Amino acid sequence: MNKLTLIAISFSFPFLSACTPSMPTLPDFPDMPDILPDMSLPTLYKDDIQQGSVLTRFKINQLKAGMSKAQVQDLIGSPSISDPFHNNQWDYINHSTRHEKDDTHYRLVLKFTNQKLTTIDTSGITSLDKLTDKEKALEDQRIAAEKAKIKAQKLAKEKARIAKEKRATEEKRIAKEKIAQEQAAAALKKRIKLEQAQQHQIEQQNAIKTAELKKAQAEQQLEQQKISAEKLQEAVEKTKTEEKPKEVETPWYKFW
Repeated sequence: MNKLTLIAISFSFPFLSACTPSMPTLPDFPDMPDILPDMSLPTLYKDDIQQGSVLTRFKINQLKAGMSKAQVQDLIGSPSISDPFHNNQWDYINHSTRHEKDDTHYRLVLKFTNQKLTTIDTSGITSLDKLTDKEKALEDQRIAAEKAKIKAQKLAKEKARIAKEKRATEEKRIAKEKIAQEQAAAALKKRIKLEQAQQHQIEQQNAIKTAELKKAQAEQQLEQQKISAEKLQEAVEKTKTEEKPKEVETPWYKFW
C-alpha cells in the first residue's frame, strides 16, 4: 500500500462511519500520525555557483617564492584578471554561492619580478575552506620532505664548503711549498752561478799568472840565449884573436 492510498483511506473514514453503523470507529485504528507520511515541505536544493578562480588552501600552500609563471600556472591555473599593463601581478578572484555552506569571497594576489614569484598575498582568502584531514596529512608530509631536502642541501653545502676550505688550504700549502722550492732553486742557481763566476775568475787569474810565468820564462830563456850568444861570440872573437899571427914590427928604416 503506497502513501497515496493511505491518504485516500484516511480521508474516507468519516464518510464511511456515517453511512455504515458496523464500521469500526477511528479509535480502533492505529494512530494516524504513525500511518500518514511526513507532510512537511522539502527544502529546495540549490546548486553551487562558482564565479571566478577555484582555489584550495592545499594548492595555495604549495606556492613558493622563486617559482616561474609557468610553474604557478601549472599549480593553480591562470589568473582571473590578465592585465597587459600590469603583467607582473596576477589576481585570482572568486565569488561563490554554495549549497548548505557559507558563501566564499576570496582574492589571491601574486606579484612577479623578472618572471619569478616574489610576493604571495593571502590576506584575502580568509573565507576559503580549511584543509581537510587528508590534505593536512599530505601537507605535513610535503613540509617534512621539504625540510629534509633543505637540511640535506644545507648539509651538502656545508660539506662542499669544508671540502672547498680544505682544498684551498691544500692549494695554499702546495703554493707555498712551490714558492719555497722555487726560491731554493733560485738561490741554488744563484749560488752555483756565483761559484761558477768565482771559479771562472780564479781560472782567468790562474791563466793570467800562467801566461805571465810563461812569458817570464820565455824572456828569461831569451835573455839566457842572448847571453849565451854573446858569450859564444866573445869566445869566437877571442879565439880568432888568439889564432891570428902577430905582426912583427919592422923598423922604419928597413923600408928603404
